[in-house]
Amino acid sequence: MEETLGEIDWAGLRAAARTAMGRAYAPYSGFPVGAAALTSDGRVITGCNVENASYGVGLCAECSLVSALYGDGVTGRPRLVAVAVVDRNGDPLMPCGRCRQLLYEHGGPGLLLETVRGVRPMSEVLPDAFGPHDLTARS
Repeated sequence: MEETLGEIDWAGLRAAARTAMGRAYAPYSGFPVGAAALTSDGRVITGCNVENASYGVGLCAECSLVSALYGDGVTGRPRLVAVAVVDRNGDPLMPCGRCRQLLYEHGGPGLLLETVRGVRPMSEVLPDAFGPHDLTARS
């Protein structure tokens, strides 16, 4: 499914991300985060951050989102097409470096990400990214 910027319901993705943010478990940071994505098989999936008393093992909303990409008996290799990540106010939030890498892995350079500076492809958000192609091209 090849999506274009105009065909994506960004307001709907932000709304879904806000709903997911409301389910976040963030008792330590007090910083709930929600994420929503349109997938290549037409689904809208969501994720939220889940913290842990051992801070380093908390899960970012984007990690939860990618888990949802493959959950619920999905077959094949769905891809992320468009992603919105929001903070407690429902405003766009830029994913951290680890999560940018995770999104790139499951959406590729053409994945569209709503950022604080507008919608941008992952090729701009994570230029010169390391990905699966490097493992085969360099072996």
